[in-house]
Amino acid sequence: MILEDAKSIPRLLLLLALVGYVCSCANHSYRGYKYQPYHLRGIRYHPLSPRQAVGFIEYGVASHYTEGNWLFPGKTALGERFQSSALEGAHRILPLPCRVKVTNLNNGKSTILRLNDRGPFIKGRILDVTPKAAKKLEFYARGITRVRIRVLSVGDGRYRIH
Repeated sequence: MILEDAKSIPRLLLLLALVGYVCSCANHSYRGYKYQPYHLRGIRYHPLSPRQAVGFIEYGVASHYTEGNWLFPGKTALGERFQSSALEGAHRILPLPCRVKVTNLNNGKSTILRLNDRGPFIKGRILDVTPKAAKKLEFYARGITRVRIRVLSVGDGRYRIH
């Protein structure tokens, strides 16, 4: 009986991890767009409205997230599971979700990202991207780069505007 219980523990842990993963991919915790003002570390941020954001262009410094923990990856500001292997990113004042074209001004490489998180909250930086996006923009090893961001659309599905 004890041996049988010892064998079932790894199976139970695997089952719980699988259930957690599947649940984290379920429906998002937002409707439409997320652009309400918010406070963080004593600072109040006022995101742009979806209509103001379409076509918005910004220049500045981008950085990338760390690779993260694959078993317990964390959640984005939209309540989605963080995926370091996706083309996603974070911005302080753009409505979420939105699609942006990011161009690395040091080498001309560009890619389209879906912003679904808030940040970066480090002075002088305007964008955080996933490791996959940093590799595609060819600044992963360096850690930061100068970029141009252009908002292509805001929202997903029936809420999408461009």
